[in-house]
Amino acid sequence: MKKVLIITYYWPPSGGVGVQRWLKFSKYLKDYNWEPIIFTPENPDFDVKDHSGLEDIPSDIEILKLPIWEPYHLFKKLRSGDKNLKQGLVLEKSRMSLFDKISLWIRGNLIIPDPRRFWIKPAYKCLERIIENNEIDIVVTTGPPHSMHLIGLHLKAKHNVTWIADFRDPWSKWDMLDRLKVSRLAKLIHRILEKRVLKNADLTLATSKRQAEDFRALGADTVAFITNGFDELISVENTQSTSEKFVISHIGLLSEIRNPSLLWEVLDELCNENQGFKNHLSIRLGGIISEAVLNDVNRYDKLRGNLMVLDYIPHQEIYEEYSKAEVLLLINNNSDNSRSILPAKLFEYLNVGKSILLIGQHDSDAADIVNEFDGNYVVDFEDKTVLKSAIESLYDSFLRGNMKSKTEGIEKYSRRNLTKELADLLDGLMKTKNEITIQ
Repeated sequence: MKKVLIITYYWPPSGGVGVQRWLKFSKYLKDYNWEPIIFTPENPDFDVKDHSGLEDIPSDIEILKLPIWEPYHLFKKLRSGDKNLKQGLVLEKSRMSLFDKISLWIRGNLIIPDPRRFWIKPAYKCLERIIENNEIDIVVTTGPPHSMHLIGLHLKAKHNVTWIADFRDPWSKWDMLDRLKVSRLAKLIHRILEKRVLKNADLTLATSKRQAEDFRALGADTVAFITNGFDELISVENTQSTSEKFVISHIGLLSEIRNPSLLWEVLDELCNENQGFKNHLSIRLGGIISEAVLNDVNRYDKLRGNLMVLDYIPHQEIYEEYSKAEVLLLINNNSDNSRSILPAKLFEYLNVGKSILLIGQHDSDAADIVNEFDGNYVVDFEDKTVLKSAIESLYDSFLRGNMKSKTEGIEKYSRRNLTKELADLLDGLMKTKNEITIQ
């Protein structure tokens, strides 16, 4: 088999969506004559751990680990209290101490591109020996964290490896950079590093069509995209709700920047207008939930009693949670770059055949996919009239027992089929590599 070395920060027992893309690719690559080798930190600092992901790792896969030092370790040691503060919500504390503000300024302006940059040199030094002693055909780096791409950049420069830079999220166009108080100089450094990666990678791999277009505009020579997807773990028939409640669910990170304030307002209005709706309504929020989101929901008396907040749900159990819902919420960030973002959970939502309510831009890649299937709704952030109408239509379908989204045609988003697309790209790069060698 041909060998592909995958450099990734996120690997089981990491929880969340960042780990799923290359865990699933690695699961199926051998079916297409590619042997994956994983290179990952030995002691990473994850927000959440999900040990169920360990069961999804192929038993015969080679996993190489190297210790990492991260400044977040020091940050937590220096803090007095609040030891369980999640990295994803650091920016959303209602009151920031001077220490918090200084720490965030250092993170945004001195630790570029991200806090994992201290692993770059040890990683590429270690990998140089591995590449020399093994017949590695292609190297893949996947980010964020985008420090992984700088490891690939060093390997490309010194060993001329065939290299794919896989971007699960934007880099210089990441909408959180402004919230980190990043200076003009720091933004310039981000753009310079990003451009070096895009110009030197043999292939820039994106997760959506618009994201691929963005990277091409930023200077990438060869660009392709493969979306995230769903694993065929469960049949749609087993996900039909038996609840007597009209359950609206969101599973995953729900930060302040994604808080659907208008949704809570509309739900409260419907509760006031329709006692039956109030009695049926149930809101389930699972994962890392911002304090600002919870405070917003709890402002409404009629919603407070209908809200259930869940801890992190292991990915192995997530379909069971989906099965309890009638409506699955998908919320884009209210920012320009979210048009190119395809949340990984979108494809799992599609697989279970539940109605999806996307709150975000109509001209986004996520909206394009949601609109491929009947029974789903896309509503702009500030369109109260359409949002209220969509929820009333969904509730009417619930009362009629007709809550089901059509799923014909979703097979193209299965992890196995997407891995076939990846294998085709890998084979194409190998063909080009061999032609250059012969010349």
